[in-house]
Amino acid sequence: MRTLIFALAALALPLAAQGQTTAPPAPAQAKPIQAAPELTRRIDSLPALINGTGDFEGAFDASFKAQVPKAQFDALGAQLRAQHGKVVGIEQVNPRTPHQAVVRVGFEKSVATIQIVVDPAPPHPITGLLISQVEPRSDGFAQIEADFRALPGSAAYGIYRLGDGRTPVAEYRGEAAMPLGSAFKLWVLAEAVRQVQAGTRKWSDVVKLDTRSLPSGITQNWPSGAPVTLHSLATLMISISDNTATDTLLRALGRDAVDAMVARAGASDPSVTLPVLTTIEAFQLKSPTNADLAAAWRAAGPDGRRKLLRDHAARLAASKPDAAMFGAKPLALDVEWFASPRDQAALLDWLRTRGGAEALAIMAVNPQTPGDTGFAYAGFKGGSEPGVIYGSWLVRTRAGQWYAITGGWTRPDAGVETLTFMTLMQRLMRQVAD
Repeated sequence: MRTLIFALAALALPLAAQGQTTAPPAPAQAKPIQAAPELTRRIDSLPALINGTGDFEGAFDASFKAQVPKAQFDALGAQLRAQHGKVVGIEQVNPRTPHQAVVRVGFEKSVATIQIVVDPAPPHPITGLLISQVEPRSDGFAQIEADFRALPGSAAYGIYRLGDGRTPVAEYRGEAAMPLGSAFKLWVLAEAVRQVQAGTRKWSDVVKLDTRSLPSGITQNWPSGAPVTLHSLATLMISISDNTATDTLLRALGRDAVDAMVARAGASDPSVTLPVLTTIEAFQLKSPTNADLAAAWRAAGPDGRRKLLRDHAARLAASKPDAAMFGAKPLALDVEWFASPRDQAALLDWLRTRGGAEALAIMAVNPQTPGDTGFAYAGFKGGSEPGVIYGSWLVRTRAGQWYAITGGWTRPDAGVETLTFMTLMQRLMRQVAD
């Protein structure tokens, strides 16, 4: 069965989506991977295809054409040309397998990173095509900051060199507390690590799935009480942002312990986010039927919020939030988890220095980095909902330098664009990649 990874209209899946959005890492080999002649031929056809003069019918397989008809493909090509000029050539090819590659395609004004997959069987049509980034040719920190400043709503980011402290390389509103969405789950991972290292827990410990949350994830559809190891819960929580796995793990570790980790891992003002809500509690508080509780939450400090959760536990448990309430309109964005880019960098550094091999491996399952950056290591957790998107990357360059790259964008009046945000963050990554 072929896996379609194309989506010319989108740079990346939402941060909370399941699975990889980048090509899988190439297996270790003694010799560099060579592109098959049929892959090279299809890569050479990309400029004409995107410019609207190529053989669309002959280039793509039937499954691709069923999901992206020629009229849609041509319209997307026209949109790209209007923004970035015509395609002028192929600038770089990085084969991942003989029939899959990450390609840098040059436009007149920009350079696009495109993943391409061709069928190994004749006539070798293109089965997958994904534009993962388009960046200006004259890119740099000044231009990236200007583009962040131009976003509607509010945004913040930072790149921090890790080692002897956390040295800002580039920063825009690095001290600003931002809604994190599911990026808060890094605190839960850190506390799991701490308890395992303290000997009070083992990764192999088995707990039972408890109260279901809303998707994303898969365990909300598993049988109630299904036995799952802490390691599986943590991996599902980070790699596919599984909400039910997150809540089960948080309860197993203890909310007070996770709250303490927020300060332990370097948050400058833990009070803005405590107590750490489970995902189902956040959904319940955001529900329009609980607007009075949300208002009380906003007005209270950490102790008052804890009391609210205790006093209204039965009412919240009886609430039945539905995924449909999260449409395109942002909902109660001040009932959230909050941290600044500097706080998230401190947390990433804590995981780097104290998390051990298991934490780093869990974070690396779904790294969400451009396919051509060539980081020796990349770990990731992000979060998104209408009006909120956030991403935190821990990376190590091939030269051995560690960086935390973290930032977010929020607007209370409308949804944010995943494509736009991911492009900006990937442009930041390229500034430190070697």
